[in-house]
Amino acid sequence: MTSSQSAPRPLRRRGERVRQAVLAATVDLLATEGLGGTTVAAVARAAGVHETSVYRRWGTRENLVLDALTTEVDAALPVPDTGRVREDLVRYFTSLARLLDTAQGRALLRLSVEYGDTPDDRRGGYWRDRLERAVVMVRRGVERGELAAGTDAGLLVEAVSGPLFTRVLLSGAPLDEPLVRGLVALALDGAAPRAGRPAKD
Repeated sequence: MTSSQSAPRPLRRRGERVRQAVLAATVDLLATEGLGGTTVAAVARAAGVHETSVYRRWGTRENLVLDALTTEVDAALPVPDTGRVREDLVRYFTSLARLLDTAQGRALLRLSVEYGDTPDDRRGGYWRDRLERAVVMVRRGVERGELAAGTDAGLLVEAVSGPLFTRVLLSGAPLDEPLVRGLVALALDGAAPRAGRPAKD
């Protein structure tokens, strides 16, 4: 291979410039190549940095991807406060459904179900931390008297989020707002008939 055909030499970048270049390259690769194509070597080439620099800062590919998407994901999951727990949950989980329907969201979810075995692995608590925000919305509903005092906030949140994760990981079925509204209704009201609406045979 001639010098003109060889891969470009990594640029001399330092500190925050390295971090930003690597994170931007990671997000771009996830969008175009998916999680499988987002290797540390590919990210380093795209960012114009040494592969050892990436490993030195992040340790693993999983930590790199997590860091690259955290800010983007957090911005995509605002915590609403409309004063009504039902509407808060619908808005929050609709945002989650939209996120999970992107390459970046699917990558984060798939990373979270691959159990890490290194001391610095940061994947385990990522989605738990994000779902805790939904727990806060349920607790606000309890405090306002919209929900019973003994409501298990964590279980209610799992009842809504679980089917969304299942559709991404297993069935590939659509994710949309009507689905979210149905899940929230089941979680808040149960499957019992509404007042004034008789059950169907």
